[in-house]
Amino acid sequence: MSAPAPDRPDFPEGYGLPESTDGLLSWSAVEPKLVAAKHYWLASVRPDGRPHSVPRWGVWVDGRFYYDGAPTTRHTRNTEANPHVTLTLESGTDVVIVEGTSTATRAAPETLGARLAEAFVKYHGDDYAPAADAWSGEDGGGLRQIVPERALAWTSFPTDCTRFRF
Repeated sequence: MSAPAPDRPDFPEGYGLPESTDGLLSWSAVEPKLVAAKHYWLASVRPDGRPHSVPRWGVWVDGRFYYDGAPTTRHTRNTEANPHVTLTLESGTDVVIVEGTSTATRAAPETLGARLAEAFVKYHGDDYAPAADAWSGEDGGGLRQIVPERALAWTSFPTDCTRFRF
């Protein structure tokens, strides 16, 4: 997967975004934050249009976010009806916001499943250590993937505020 294209986001006048592209962040500076994070916030939309946010564990692998859980959870039921989601990291000053779609998927244990199991090592201390075959069954073990469409990131607002388009 090639790196997404960076540019300036569209913000209302008065926010002080630079007009030039000087100071834009690189995807190579942002993506490691998605890989390293332990806690993420997932926002979805209920069928009646009300928002729903929930903290999630998950992993950023191969340019996508993978997480799992029961199909009966509110966020899974929401994304089955409307796959559009927002994924954010915890910080309000070192910001990463990913917009994309969440869909059910599966992972073969000898390929993607092995890479996911290795990435989930960051949760072993919390007694969560899925094996490479955890997501290979008919129901995918509740595995979902978020395919990014765009992302926003900044560490020094508004100077380095950057939008990435995938």
